[in-house]
Amino acid sequence: MKKHNTVFEALHWASSFLTEHGRDANAGRILMQHLYGTDYTGITMRIHEEMPEQKWNEFREMVEQHAKGKPVQYITGTEEFYGRTFHVDESVLIPRPETEELIVGAIARMKKLFGENVELKLADIGTGSGIIAITMKLEWPHAKVTATDISEAALETAKRNAAHLQADIDFRLGDLTEPIAGEKWDVILSNPPYIAYHEREEMSDVVLEHEPHLALFAEEDGLQCYRRLAESLPNLLNQPALIGVEIGYQQGEAVAKLFQASFPQAEIEIVKDINGKNRFVFCIIDV
Repeated sequence: MKKHNTVFEALHWASSFLTEHGRDANAGRILMQHLYGTDYTGITMRIHEEMPEQKWNEFREMVEQHAKGKPVQYITGTEEFYGRTFHVDESVLIPRPETEELIVGAIARMKKLFGENVELKLADIGTGSGIIAITMKLEWPHAKVTATDISEAALETAKRNAAHLQADIDFRLGDLTEPIAGEKWDVILSNPPYIAYHEREEMSDVVLEHEPHLALFAEEDGLQCYRRLAESLPNLLNQPALIGVEIGYQQGEAVAKLFQASFPQAEIEIVKDINGKNRFVFCIIDV
């Protein structure tokens, strides 16, 4: 391409180039919006503007990175979650929209179990970018929220997000519930690693080559973290209490059994996501 392209010409090139490489053609528009620091409307208004050479070179480089497999979110450094913008990098998983449904489900059950926006102690186990902990703090301001992660790099990313979004979170480094042991909690939420190692062959190269494996894979056919949570939580919970976890769509019955064994009197729910797949298990302890 010649050096001085209009925004329209650059977008047309990106769409064709990405399609040829098996990527989503719309990624070009998202990258262009990021480049200009604007939204869809803003880009539409610039559509016939000539791009400065430096901007064109930056845009081409970003498009080529995505064509090679780097996720758009790691190129732009951001992803939207629950109506807020979070910083993401390769130390953390890219937030998925299904996790928003974990928040919605947790809040609905918290209101029913505890009442509206009362003071609670809530822990997010394996916080990653901090999306669950930060969103819960902002949606339930009276909660005292703690977030744990085994990855120091992930915690740094989460702290950055908490500072940006002005959420007061107590971040603790450590494996699963170890950093919160010796205390009592009202709500435990977690989206832990749950992919079995043998499922690697079915996964996209984009995920495998860029997202942190520490946050993706777990032993025991992906169930190890749930087993360890179920075993450790009986000593850590007040009554009443709520546990909510995100799961792989084939793990519902297995995860429910683990929590039922630890909490025989609890109400266990396997909840489907918006696509009709089993995606969450809630454990309501109210005895």
